[in-house]
Amino acid sequence: MLPKLILICCLAVITSGSIPRPRGVADSNASHYQPNSENVFVCIDGSQSFPYTYVNDDYCDCADGSDEPGTSACPNGKFTCTNIGHRPLIVPASRVNDGVCDCCDGTDEYSGNIACVNTCNELGKKHKEEVERIMKLQEEGVRKKKEFAESGKKMKEEKKARLEQLQADREAAETERQEMEAKKDEAEAPEKEAKDRHQKAWDEEKARRSAEKDAAAGMTAFNELDSNNDNFVDVLEMVVHNEFDIDSNGVVSEEEAKEHLEEVEKVDQDTFVSKIWPNVKQIYKPLVPEEAQSDGEASPPAEPQGETATPPTPETPGSPDSLPPPPLDPEDYYEEDEEEEEEDEDEDDDLDDRDDFDDSSSTATPLPSISADGTLVSPDPPTNDVQTQDDSDEKMPDYDDETKVLIEAADVARNSFNAADEKLKSIDREISSLQSYMNLDFGNEEEFSVLKDQCFEYTDREYTYKLCVYERASQRPKSGGSETSLGTWGRWSGPENDRYSSQLYERGQNCWNGPDRSVKVHFKCGPENQLTNAYEPSRCEYAFDFITPVSCSGKVSPLDTHAHDEL
Repeated sequence: MLPKLILICCLAVITSGSIPRPRGVADSNASHYQPNSENVFVCIDGSQSFPYTYVNDDYCDCADGSDEPGTSACPNGKFTCTNIGHRPLIVPASRVNDGVCDCCDGTDEYSGNIACVNTCNELGKKHKEEVERIMKLQEEGVRKKKEFAESGKKMKEEKKARLEQLQADREAAETERQEMEAKKDEAEAPEKEAKDRHQKAWDEEKARRSAEKDAAAGMTAFNELDSNNDNFVDVLEMVVHNEFDIDSNGVVSEEEAKEHLEEVEKVDQDTFVSKIWPNVKQIYKPLVPEEAQSDGEASPPAEPQGETATPPTPETPGSPDSLPPPPLDPEDYYEEDEEEEEEDEDEDDDLDDRDDFDDSSSTATPLPSISADGTLVSPDPPTNDVQTQDDSDEKMPDYDDETKVLIEAADVARNSFNAADEKLKSIDREISSLQSYMNLDFGNEEEFSVLKDQCFEYTDREYTYKLCVYERASQRPKSGGSETSLGTWGRWSGPENDRYSSQLYERGQNCWNGPDRSVKVHFKCGPENQLTNAYEPSRCEYAFDFITPVSCSGKVSPLDTHAHDEL
């Protein structure tokens, strides 16, 4: 411990204004260091009191360290640098007389072990310039913020007025839609009736044509099965068709053939077409002679034998007629060649005539149309359009004029309804968009509305980060690849006393074996809207720094820029 005389010298009083105080005492605490009538000092926490001479005696008497503001005796003590010309600074008491100049005025190193140069005026000047710069930026930011706020309020009023107008328009649009729907229903009823009648007549016509085709096929099959041309198909004529083999043993028995004939021995054409053919048409196959399969032509009928055989012709071996003919004269050859050429030309002419005939007959005959009452209407004259019979059979005839008028009227009603319906839907979409906008919190004065529908990007060494304010946040690799969602707009997330200092974007793409990604956007005062930084404080939880004029308050004092220096 220093001699008592030296300790008393340490109590040198520093005047600041009109209130004297010991070394290391801040202006705000100067009143605690005024000795009372009994010359007693009371610890600031009120825990103890002792003679005033104990203050700054390099011995810690108070639990809060308040009796040693100018020495390093108390581990929790604080030393205040007066720093006239600059700003006061509070440092830990352990730094007093430690050989390092912490105070710009050098008051923390009063032991004489080191000489500190007073730089407070120079630092104060720089500090003042910095404060003026920041104040200028704040003022510019506040000016822009006011402009943004005025624009936001105006925008909200316009959208509010538009919303009210749309809500009124919606009632009229809904009424119009209902009227158009009623007219549509009224026009579609006779249209549907006429179309159904037309369709029914066409279905009946197709059924008739199908029945005719089926009957024709049945008659053809009957004629093919009736091999003896007695106008009956009997069991013996059926057994030669392997497709009637029910038990698949390779032989059609008379019982199997009879079963196909509805248990009768034979049937006539009408019975076959009406009763037998519907049951066998799916399996029936006409007989094809083996000669036709190999040569592509039907073999000529076999010559009858026995009594009905034709007597032998003279062209038998040994008869004069069987001898080879005598050689022809060369002139006969020429005559024969000329006759063959004439025959060839006649055949060519016949082919040309046949081609002409085929071309003229290839044009499909127009089908009759079906009137509203179901009767057939005479067809229009044939056109040059080529159409196969199969195509014409499957194509429904055109509607009659009366039905066409009904269809045209229904189309007009449908178009009017569709237009009214789309108008109502468009109004509903705009109303929904406006309501979403009106429900967003754009700050106390609508100043943040300027950021709506704007996107900003920031790129670091690996990723490009993107923020669409009030919508979503994402990242994508600089090297290329798909975009990863970091979250969609959630809510304002600042503290209670500064609610509009940060936003939360949540429910982003899920991290593997982890939570959904999210982003907290921190807003700070700046001259322009700019995304300045992106980082990941914890796994899958990101943070963006965003500067914007709308976060400027204009409440900056010279001490504000150095608040973090106070330890």
